[in-house]
Formats: sequence, structure tokens, C-alpha cells
Amino acid sequence: MTTTAIATNNTIEEATFGGGCFWCVETLFNQLRGVIEAESGYCNGQHPHPTYDDVCGGRTGHAEVVRVRFNPEVVSYRALLEVFFAIHDPTTPNRQGNDVGSQYRSGIYTHNPDQAAQANEIIAQLAANNDFGAPIVTEVAPLQNYHPAEAYHQRYFEQNPHQGYCAVVISPKVSKFKRTFIDLLKPA
Repeated sequence: MTTTAIATNNTIEEATFGGGCFWCVETLFNQLRGVIEAESGYCNGQHPHPTYDDVCGGRTGHAEVVRVRFNPEVVSYRALLEVFFAIHDPTTPNRQGNDVGSQYRSGIYTHNPDQAAQANEIIAQLAANNDFGAPIVTEVAPLQNYHPAEAYHQRYFEQNPHQGYCAVVISPKVSKFKRTFIDLLKPA
């Protein structure tokens, strides 16, 4: 997969992705040049004020997501999509590794019709190339009912790198990510 960074305009845009535990996804997106902020949150569920416990208990229908605010002059939406598909498994319904439940579903929650078209286009390309060796189950849907996660979830890995899940699961992904996307990283 090639990574592109094409300038499209000079406004700040938003993109929202669900790829398993938001601690990891947020950490990786926050390292990309052009990303102003990646924020952990919940979306596309029924509860008007979801909490982490409710979402993890499967009682709200929300997905754990990361809302990315980015400058498309520096990193394109297409590049964010390519990163998204490289950092999680889009072939496992309601699961990422040991994280199981509908809150961990693979999802692209679009902010406008152009994002939906680009998401569906890249999924079609990946499927046609059989890049994952299994059907892609990533949900593409308009963003609805978004809520930021509780404050202690924001930049969780940065604040807790030695916590068990962070050290065993996230840290190796961060190392691989840095090697794979060296050309897209913010300066150290």
C-alpha cells in the first residue's frame, strides 16, 4: 500500500475511525504530521451520554473511536485511510485481537459524502487486491451521536506506557508503526 499526502485545501477537517481499543488508535494517529489532535470517543450508538463502562458492557451500541482533526494540506484523508487499514484488522467482526465486542468493530464514520466515497473506494480496492486474504467487514456510516471519552482515556498510552495492556499490546504496534510510516511522522 502506498501512502499519499496530497494538499486539498487549507481548512482543518475531521475524520473518525474505529479500529479496536481507542488507546492504540489515538496514539498512532497523534504521531502523524498534519494531525492536530486525535481524541478518543464513542459514536454511532443509542445512549445519549455513554460512559466507558456502558460502552464496554455492550449496552449502548457505540463503537470506541478516534476523532482525528487534521490539516489536509499536510496529510490527506486518503493517507489517513491507508494508515487506518494498516494499523488494524478490518476482517474480524466485532474484534481486534483479544478485544471482543461490538464496541471494537472496524468502522469509518464519515463527516461528509466525499469521505464516504473515498472510504468505499479504498475498501473496494483492498478487496479487489485481496490484500487481507479475507472479506473486509469495516462499517462505513455517517458519524452520529459522537461523545469524547472520559478525560483519563485521552493520550492514555503516553501517560501510562508501562501499564500492562500498553506495554504488551500497544508498544509493539507503536514500534512497527514508526518503522512503516517514518515518512509521515511528526518530528521527534
